[in-house]
Amino acid sequence: MRCYLHALLLCMVFAVFSVLYVFNQLPVASSFESQYEDGWTDRRTKKSSGRQPQFGAQGTGHIVRNGGGVPSLFAHQEHDRTRTTNACLKLHITHQGYDDLDETDKSRQREKPASASVQEATRDERLHLAVVACGPRLEETLTMLKSALLFSAKPLHFHIFAEDHLHGSFGESLDLWPSVFQTRFNYTTYPITFPSENAKEWKKLFKPCASQRLFLPLILKDVDSLLYVDTDILFLQPVEEIWSLLSLFNSTHLAAMAPEHEEPRIAWYNRFARHPYYGKTGVNSGVMLMNMTRIREKYFKNDMTSVPLKWVELLMPLLQKYKLNITWGDQDLLNIIFHHNPESLYVFPCQWNYRPDHCIYGSNCLEAEQEGVFILHGNRGVYHDDKQPAFRAVYEAIQKYTFGDNLVQSLLLPLEAKLQETKHTYCGRASHMFTKRLKRSISILQQETIEGR
Repeated sequence: MRCYLHALLLCMVFAVFSVLYVFNQLPVASSFESQYEDGWTDRRTKKSSGRQPQFGAQGTGHIVRNGGGVPSLFAHQEHDRTRTTNACLKLHITHQGYDDLDETDKSRQREKPASASVQEATRDERLHLAVVACGPRLEETLTMLKSALLFSAKPLHFHIFAEDHLHGSFGESLDLWPSVFQTRFNYTTYPITFPSENAKEWKKLFKPCASQRLFLPLILKDVDSLLYVDTDILFLQPVEEIWSLLSLFNSTHLAAMAPEHEEPRIAWYNRFARHPYYGKTGVNSGVMLMNMTRIREKYFKNDMTSVPLKWVELLMPLLQKYKLNITWGDQDLLNIIFHHNPESLYVFPCQWNYRPDHCIYGSNCLEAEQEGVFILHGNRGVYHDDKQPAFRAVYEAIQKYTFGDNLVQSLLLPLEAKLQETKHTYCGRASHMFTKRLKRSISILQQETIEGR
């Protein structure tokens, strides 16, 4: 009888623990069942490649972390904040991925170390410039980097994201630049890296690889501030001039861009966009100054959930929601982000990102008229066709210039002569703005040379 009672008691205890175990496990299990149904993989059963952040979808209406020790999204307010999540948002997010990027991709990076003196100088002073080059963009990118180096006094670090077959060509070309210029820069080349889920969508979004810029804060984890530029950018003054705008950021600013248009009557976003955008006419992302530390740390308001999301958590859901409604790819996604977080964006004037739109129908960039063009942006391929010969003239002048030649005789005067042949176009009539700042940059260089720069 006593054995029977002991056995019965043990069975009852086992039953109680079994019920408690099942009760605790069911919510977790159910949260991943829909993940499998949607074709996503639970990190507890299949490991990520370790190179990209893994984003998935589920139907619980909660924002959660995967199991296996990954911290919850808002550890200090987990229960309260997940209850406020929009139930229509079927979203699952995890931080896994970019944390391991350094180890998996270090062997694929090519870095040119600076000399010892430059390493010492750049420890605190170097300016970080990033570009993404895919397809036939090698020569255009090299011309952009050349323009950055020509006029800058401070040492530069070029972060070049390119398709694998371009890495060797970049290294060979940059290593051939004269030794006197070699001491003023170093560079690193990186493979194109997207989240493994939807990688093909990210790569083909708008232009090949253009959306890589969205992931720079997650890849360059040790870089505090960065200037991203498109390949079709030409600097007409030192890089440090735009870098100095970082000092104008207030406590909420984390990035800076120029307006997409100055004239709403010919602007694109306010007439055609099918998604939210920043301000009255949107912003152009061809020149983007970033405080990367702030970008990584901020929780961004969004229109997918009432819970603010970090940058790493925001991008994939944003693509999923708007991929059928965006025309300009990653630039549209940035417009959506800053539409909901306008306090985070510092807007600089149009002469920092001067495009054909500013002169094609007549001059509409007042700041460039007053002070000249600081940075020329030859979008729409105008450096390589005859639609805007003034833009092409500037590009070819810098491309053909030989390092070390007299800047007035070999760059400025030939350019001014070429621009005279473009006066039949609106941009040609405004081309004096292209050389106004260039003259100043050359004059400063000449003075520094006399003083023994």
